[in-house]
Amino acid sequence: MQYIVPIVIVVAIGLLAGVILTIAARFMSVKVDETVARLTEALPGANCGACGFAGCADYASSLAADPTLATNLCTPGANAVAKTLSELLGVEFEEAAGKYAIIKCSGTCVKTSYVMDYQGYQNCKANKLFYRGRGACEYGCLGFGDCVKACDYNAIRIENGIAVINRYKCVGCGACAKACPNGLIEIVPSKMRVVVGCSSKDKGGDTRQVCSIGCIGCKICEKECKFDAIHVIDNHAVIDYNKCKNCTLCAKVCPRDVIHVYPKK
Repeated sequence: MQYIVPIVIVVAIGLLAGVILTIAARFMSVKVDETVARLTEALPGANCGACGFAGCADYASSLAADPTLATNLCTPGANAVAKTLSELLGVEFEEAAGKYAIIKCSGTCVKTSYVMDYQGYQNCKANKLFYRGRGACEYGCLGFGDCVKACDYNAIRIENGIAVINRYKCVGCGACAKACPNGLIEIVPSKMRVVVGCSSKDKGGDTRQVCSIGCIGCKICEKECKFDAIHVIDNHAVIDYNKCKNCTLCAKVCPRDVIHVYPKK
């Protein structure tokens, strides 16, 4: 008999808690928009932000709320995802604009050198914090592979001291660009084939001393371009990809061979 009262109390508390939780679940539940759920499921889940939104769920919510929003913004998903999203929303399908990442540094171990034997944490971010990095050029690739670790598509490797991107594997998600502490990685339209492989802000004379291929800001490329698509900014050439026609004239006249032309895919 002495055990009955405690048992009854525990059971009563359990029943009361169950009732409270049931009521709370009913009144505090958030209704899930089925359209948003289907759109989110159709997206790859990379949450890379290449679409311009915080992640896949945010993009899906925005698509459901705004019928005019483009369904082809998911770079990793490419045309397959764009088509599925268009079908779910009942809108016309438009092909996804392909993108890929480029490395704006050509300072391999042969072209430049290290000024320290860095023994700290073996990543670019940590090395950058230690006296602006181990390279003779403070704007160059640090070569520890933070971008490699950030890439989910096995599209980047460290070769001869600098990052190298495989254009055929890269989906242009931008994760590598976010990981680079020197801001050397840029996401460009896949149709672009001309790339300036340097980001040095040093004056030409200083660049010559630390890298045998670095841009010296001579402006020969700028003068040669017929489309006003390349200009020297902060002592290095910068391409406007909205104007560039891939004519490759700038690469042909560059005295430093730092403007590269990629083959057509």
